[in-house]
Amino acid sequence: MAPPAALPVARTTPKGAKSLRQGNPWLYRTELAAPPDVKGPGAVVLVVDSQGNPIGQALYARRSPLALRLLTRKGPAEEPVNDAFFRRRLEAALARRSMLSHRDGLRLVHGEADLLPGLFVDRYGSGLTLQTLSEGMDARKESLAKVLVELTGATHVVCRDDASGRDFEGLPRESRLLHGQGDARFTYHEGENRFEVDLLGDMKTGAFLDQVDNHLRAGELARGESLDLFSYHGGFALALSRNSTSVVAVEQDEKAAARAQENARVNGRDNVRVEHANAFDVLRRFDTEGRRFDTIVLDPPGLAKRREGLATALRAYHEINLRAFRCLKPNGLLVTCSCSGKLDRAGFEEMVLAAAMDAKRPVQILERRGAGLDHPVLGGLLETEYLKALYVRAL
Repeated sequence: MAPPAALPVARTTPKGAKSLRQGNPWLYRTELAAPPDVKGPGAVVLVVDSQGNPIGQALYARRSPLALRLLTRKGPAEEPVNDAFFRRRLEAALARRSMLSHRDGLRLVHGEADLLPGLFVDRYGSGLTLQTLSEGMDARKESLAKVLVELTGATHVVCRDDASGRDFEGLPRESRLLHGQGDARFTYHEGENRFEVDLLGDMKTGAFLDQVDNHLRAGELARGESLDLFSYHGGFALALSRNSTSVVAVEQDEKAAARAQENARVNGRDNVRVEHANAFDVLRRFDTEGRRFDTIVLDPPGLAKRREGLATALRAYHEINLRAFRCLKPNGLLVTCSCSGKLDRAGFEEMVLAAAMDAKRPVQILERRGAGLDHPVLGGLLETEYLKALYVRAL
């Protein structure tokens, strides 16, 4: 067998090498002492420290501030990065989710946490969505889609490369079919509730699968009159309806609000009423009117996309949490969430407790939760713990 071809070499600074060796798989361009000489997109490079000692192999991005994403800490002779390498990584990601085989809606590949940096794959029934947030995975998405079809038997693979993260990487946005023909509408279940998604037209990759476990847990704890704000397709609302006497679901996007109402009808959730409105405005109105609820869910979109917007986002988070506490009955349950990666768990909890204090409501912290088992956090990369959910009782 011929020896593997020599890889382009990326030399790091001492600080960059230390970070990589301590478990962080990312290296920003500011910590790249000498960039590799690459010809095209998606190159695999050999990463070395300032003395030339090998660190591993990584995907190199030519334009992104995030220059290197480590693939393996082994050298090319020991573990060549080729088609077989990526197939093994995909097989391993699927195998890790074997305990979730009863679910027909789940994340199959979670980027860096599955050692496939910048690749995200979600399953909805027999349809898959594939999202690439790195130049290296973007260059390989056609071949990755083919392997995924072979491994899962999916009838459709939809490319959902239309997220804002692509802008940071200097990659164009697009949404199209990579495999399959015709309509890309599928159904999946969250517990006993059935949902329909349009993989080409709905937000994110179709739904918010990272919240499925939190939907179900909130449904177990909910009682009385419930309010679900930022409802999208009604994941929380339908779960709440199981033990609630009534649920008001608020969603600003008209198309999503209509889908939530249809999901409630299809599942026979007659106690769910969907209101097409701005959640901030509705909460202010309920606060002013003295409307009170036994259960409130806050699941806003990511309000802090960049570090420089964190202070503004915290003010918005504080306002809606403050008003939610004021709208809770005694012993009411608040399920409050943040998917802003720039707001860490400690900062999020500090904000929630400050809002409770301003509302003059003592609280019990019942549970601290995050994304489900199919969205694991990679140790050494705090950015992968983006979703926070706090279950609190207001006394």
